[in-house]
Amino acid sequence: MHNQTLTITDNRTEKSYSLPIQDGTIRAMDLRQIKENADDFGLMTYDPAFMNTASCRSGITYIDGDKGILRYRGYPIEELAEKCTFLEVAYLILNGELPTAAQLKDWIQLVTYHTMIHETTKHFLEGFRYNAHPMGMLVSTVAALSTVYPEATNVLDPENRKLQIVRLIAKMPTIAAYTYRHSLGFPYIYPDNELGYTANFMNMLWKMAEPKYAANPVLARALDILFILHADHEQNCSTNAMRAVGSSQADPYLSTAAAAAALSGPLHGGANEQVLRMLDQIGSKDRIPEYIEHVKAGKVKLMGFGHRVYKNYDPRARIIKWTAEQVFQVTGRNPRLDMALELEKIALEDEYFVKRKLYPNVDFYSGIIYQAMGFDPKMFTVLFAIPRTVGWLSQWDELMRDAEQKIARPRQIFTGPAERHLPAGKTLGVAAVA
Repeated sequence: MHNQTLTITDNRTEKSYSLPIQDGTIRAMDLRQIKENADDFGLMTYDPAFMNTASCRSGITYIDGDKGILRYRGYPIEELAEKCTFLEVAYLILNGELPTAAQLKDWIQLVTYHTMIHETTKHFLEGFRYNAHPMGMLVSTVAALSTVYPEATNVLDPENRKLQIVRLIAKMPTIAAYTYRHSLGFPYIYPDNELGYTANFMNMLWKMAEPKYAANPVLARALDILFILHADHEQNCSTNAMRAVGSSQADPYLSTAAAAAALSGPLHGGANEQVLRMLDQIGSKDRIPEYIEHVKAGKVKLMGFGHRVYKNYDPRARIIKWTAEQVFQVTGRNPRLDMALELEKIALEDEYFVKRKLYPNVDFYSGIIYQAMGFDPKMFTVLFAIPRTVGWLSQWDELMRDAEQKIARPRQIFTGPAERHLPAGKTLGVAAVA
C-alpha cells in the first residue's frame, strides 16, 4: 500500500523525517537519523517493561486483547481445548500444523521414549533439603541437564535442536513429579510408558504401593486442558527471558531454566496462588461485598482480575471455569469455587470494574482446580512450567531461525553523575589526606 509512512518533524531543528510503517510498526533504529547535530547519537525510544515495543516477529501465538482472542498457529484456543490433547497441541505449536494420525503416533512414542532422566540427575535432586521449594529444584535441575547433554550447545544445528526440544518436553513432567515426591520424602516413581502424558505425570506424582496406577480420566483430561491453556502466551516475561538468554546462543537447558526462573515470580506464574490467598482472606460469600468495597478504596487488590494484554474476558478463563465444574464433580465441591463465582458475578456487574475492564484471567480459577486435585500451592508454578516449556522451546527455535535476531542488548538512559576524577594524592586503598 502507498503512503505507509510516518512523517516526524523535529522542532529542535525544524527538519522532517519520513519513516516507513510495516505491520503497524516503525523500526526503532530509524529514529537514530533524527539528530540535533552530527555528533548527536540520535533518538531512542524509552519503553519501561516493553509496554509498546515489538522485539521479534513470531508466527506462533496470536492475541487480540480487546476482543479476547487467543490462537495457536491460527486455531482458536477454545477449539483446541475442546478437541485436542496436549501433545497434539504441542506438535502444532512446534511444527505449525496439527499432526496426522501417523505423525501423532510417532510423536507420542518419541516423547515417551525420552521421559526417563539419568540416575545421576536423581542423585542431584536428592541433594536438596527436604523443604526446598519445588520451583527452585526444577530450575536448578533443568539447568543441570546442560551438563548431561553437552551436545546441546550446538544450537545452530536444526536436528540437534529438535532432539533437545523433545528431551525437555518429555523430561519436564518427570523432574516436576520428582520435586513433589522429594518434598514428601517419598521414593521416586519411574515413568510408565503405557500411560498418556498427563496420566503418566499423575502416576509419577501419586503412585504408592498399588501395582498399577490408574488416573481418574476426568482429572487427567482436566490437567490436559490446563496444559493446553498454558502452552504459550506470546511475549510474556518468561518467554522474553527465554529469547533474551537464547539470543546469546546459550543451550536450551540453560535458556529454559532462565525462563522458568522468570516464571517463578508472584507477578507471573505465582499469580494463581495469590488468588487462593485472597479467597482465604475473604473467608465466606457473605463477606465478598465488604471486600469489594475495600478494593474500590484501594485497601486491597482483586487478584485474578485484569491482564496486561486482555481488556476483555480472558478466553482461557471461560474454559477453565467449565473445567473446574468437571473437576469438582469428582473431588467434591470446594467452597472456594462458590466464592469465586460470586466474586466474578459481582465484579462483572459493578461499574467500577466494568469501566476499568477488569475481567477474570486464567489465574482466577486455575489455583482452585489445582488445589482440588491435591496439589500444594508451592507446586502451582511448577505445573505452569511443564506446558509452557513447549511455548518457550518453540519461541527459542523460531529465534534460532530468524536472521534478523541478534544478541539482546537494550539501551539505557544514563542518570548517573557526569565525569569526575579521584582526588589528588589518592593512592592504592588510601584516600587523600587533607
